[in-house]
Amino acid sequence: MAEHLLEKLEEYSQSDYYPLHMPGHKRNISHFGDPFRLDITEIEGFDNLHHAEGVLLEAQQRAAALYGAAESFYLINGSTCGILAAISACTKRGGRILMGRNCHKAAYHGVFLNGLKAAYLYPETDFVRGINGAVTPETVQEALHETSREALQETLQQTLEEQHPEAVFLTSPTYDGVVSDIRSIAEIVHKAGAILIVDEAHGAHFAMSPYFPESALSCGADLVINSLHKTMPSLTQTALLHVQGKRVDRERLKMYLGIYQSSSPSYVLMAGMDACVDMMQEQGPQLFDDFTCRLEKMRCRLKSMKFLHLVDGKEEGLHAFDYDRSKVIISTENCSLSGPELSHILREQYHLEMEMEAERYVTAIMTVGDKPEGFGRLEKALLEIDEHLGTSFEGYGQGKKAGDGETEGSEIIGSGKISSGKISSGKGKPEKSAALIRNEAVLTIEEAIQSPKKKVKIEEAAGYVSAEYVYLYPPGIPLIVPGERISQELLGQLSYWKSIGLGLQGLADFTGTHISVVVPVTDL
Repeated sequence: MAEHLLEKLEEYSQSDYYPLHMPGHKRNISHFGDPFRLDITEIEGFDNLHHAEGVLLEAQQRAAALYGAAESFYLINGSTCGILAAISACTKRGGRILMGRNCHKAAYHGVFLNGLKAAYLYPETDFVRGINGAVTPETVQEALHETSREALQETLQQTLEEQHPEAVFLTSPTYDGVVSDIRSIAEIVHKAGAILIVDEAHGAHFAMSPYFPESALSCGADLVINSLHKTMPSLTQTALLHVQGKRVDRERLKMYLGIYQSSSPSYVLMAGMDACVDMMQEQGPQLFDDFTCRLEKMRCRLKSMKFLHLVDGKEEGLHAFDYDRSKVIISTENCSLSGPELSHILREQYHLEMEMEAERYVTAIMTVGDKPEGFGRLEKALLEIDEHLGTSFEGYGQGKKAGDGETEGSEIIGSGKISSGKISSGKGKPEKSAALIRNEAVLTIEEAIQSPKKKVKIEEAAGYVSAEYVYLYPPGIPLIVPGERISQELLGQLSYWKSIGLGLQGLADFTGTHISVVVPVTDL
């Protein structure tokens, strides 16, 4: 008989697997006991999230005060609903938006739902590690000028305001902790008469300590989305949407929040957010002083690794304006381990579950919820693995203790298969690793999704226009978007990623053998 989810979770919670992933409470902080005792509906005296004027209004006001926002809204459907509401509130149906091409899939869903014409801002690319860098102010300035010129060519009847995108949407920090120069970008966007929306889901902790980069809100962004559950001691699915200034129509924003959020918001989730805010107001400075001290000490010790590399945001080619050091990214650029292989070793040998594995690195998320044990276990594991790189790796991934193998000079390939050779050789990897490939945009997302479609084998899809998304999850950034032409280069990259164990998602065909494409006009 299949194991029930509750039983599986209970069993896992009793194991020694340590979470180096979200949610940020790391199962170490409990604001309340049995959640069933607190699970109510909108009864007398407990307010209504969609018409807050009592206890929930006051709770959101406390959150706004903590983050320095003019107004903050609880998101109990996660950052996703905040992204959808922000895009919908700041654009008109069929309007224009300028957005980072490395945005989460939710932003693309917002573009589709509003029938928007999207122009993309491509971040700088780190070809060594395959990490998306920052979006520069110069890129934003140039793109605003270009989209204005294109709009003017389409119709000379448009006003200056209509020629420009109504909103600019950026992700900062990225899943990898890379921060863009939001202050400079905000000035450029506002001068163009547009609204700046920043998906700062992974930066909810920025405002808590000067150790971290400056928050997007303090840098002048009009709308900022923070995922409390990602890096703060709050339950999964909890987030905040902050607004400041007069550029955003707040009544329109509230309307869309009512559309995209559940009409039955969880009081357990809302109580968790309120408790998180209270904890930060009362204990935040001391908690973050202790946390950043442990984090910095671990990062200093991990700099001694010879084969594995701790990313610090200052690498040549990374192009980071600033960097979030709570993202512990371990690059395998100096050895022949892939990201999935390193993640496999950490999981199987050390019972450490990482947040993400990419082609050439793994990511651990450290938060104020981490105990000293978590820092110690991660540090010990990485230093031990690094020590064995280039010598003997027999047994890794097969349940044996590191260094107990019988064959010298062996390495792990894939999910525990062993072959001879030293891990530090670096052979077998492509010379460059691209986090994003610039696909040709042929149709808008809405046009592609509404067009007649057919399925083709993915290896035969080159030249077709995609009718669906393909992404690695996490981080959920589309590698191809509906309306973009599928290139042979992209297919080669997808094939390689699949071969090293990275799972592709987004395809309606879960086997990954076929992709939905737009039927060419000549076939209709």
